[in-house]
Amino acid sequence: MDFALSPEQQAIREGVAALCARFDEAYWLQKDREGGFPHDFHRAVAEAGYLGICIPEEHGGSGLGITEATLMMEAIAASGAGMSGATAVHLNIFGLHPVVVHGTKEQKARMLPPIARGEVKACFGVTEPTTGLDTTRLKTRAERRGDRYIVNGQKVWISTAQVADTILLLARTTPIEQCRSPADGISLFYTKLDRTRASVREIEKMGRKAVDSNEIFFSDMEVPVEDRIGEEGKGFRYILHGLNPERVLIAAEAIGIGRAALKRATEYARERVVFGRPIGQNQAVQHPLAQDWMALEAAWMMTLQAAWRYDQAMECGAQANAAKYLAAEAAMKACQNAIMTHGGFGYAREYHVERFLREAMIPWIAPVSPNLICCYIAERVLGLPKSY
Repeated sequence: MDFALSPEQQAIREGVAALCARFDEAYWLQKDREGGFPHDFHRAVAEAGYLGICIPEEHGGSGLGITEATLMMEAIAASGAGMSGATAVHLNIFGLHPVVVHGTKEQKARMLPPIARGEVKACFGVTEPTTGLDTTRLKTRAERRGDRYIVNGQKVWISTAQVADTILLLARTTPIEQCRSPADGISLFYTKLDRTRASVREIEKMGRKAVDSNEIFFSDMEVPVEDRIGEEGKGFRYILHGLNPERVLIAAEAIGIGRAALKRATEYARERVVFGRPIGQNQAVQHPLAQDWMALEAAWMMTLQAAWRYDQAMECGAQANAAKYLAAEAAMKACQNAIMTHGGFGYAREYHVERFLREAMIPWIAPVSPNLICCYIAERVLGLPKSY
């Protein structure tokens, strides 16, 4: 059993950290205050060749695994960029995996290189306001008419749709009542986001102002048949291939935020003197921070195990879900303790830790809630009856 990173993996993490050092915490604090997509950060990541880390080499990427992507996303979040930096590039890392696996040779050659080069920004259209995680019940329709599909419906919580050129879209092509299984009759498309037929409305939210979240309303948006990925009606099963790596990457990002908060708290505890001694000398301050380090390290081990299992083509659903759960819980606690270590200053924006707490809530909530992960583990690992 070898827990050491390979020289190549270590170089990836160090290279990403060096790149992120050009975008310090002051940069992300300004983005948190003013908003606006971090185009310069996205461009720098693209120019360094990291956007295509999981895209095959023949299509302009590095052809590496989810393990390497995990190291990359943890390093971005841990730099102080948090979820603002991580989600600016998140979809490029795993989002087009269905194209890699199920796309035709022509589709791969057409769709993947622009993503790897950073020339195109994509968004992911799955969630709907009335269905949530019950994806098989989605209502957005794509009706085929000749060599086109006509899309009507609504999506919600779509990140980067304000700046996206394309969308990976899940829509029902056969009414559910005509399908043998609710998972049938859903198709996957990767196509241009036609803003003349897609109205994008930003959602105001408590954090991550630099990366927009949106509702999208489709009104007779045309999608060429050649933009359908794989067979008609099989799209739901195609996106399942991307769920486990998404959970792994979300876990890595949560751990990165937790480590950024713990670093700031530890530095402050060493420097802040009260009653003639640094507050870090007090066990009431020491112990929560020590517990945070242990929780983050344990979550990191589970995250690396899940990534390794995925890269080895092994079953990793339980590990990926557990990693996401443990990492999000550890990150939330680390951010809370970082604020308490700072006392009143923890509530001040200039100390960054309140920003980390607001952004840590994203991997805690999404893309699947802690309660549903517990349901998954109870049913799939412990063999208990399905509870929902």
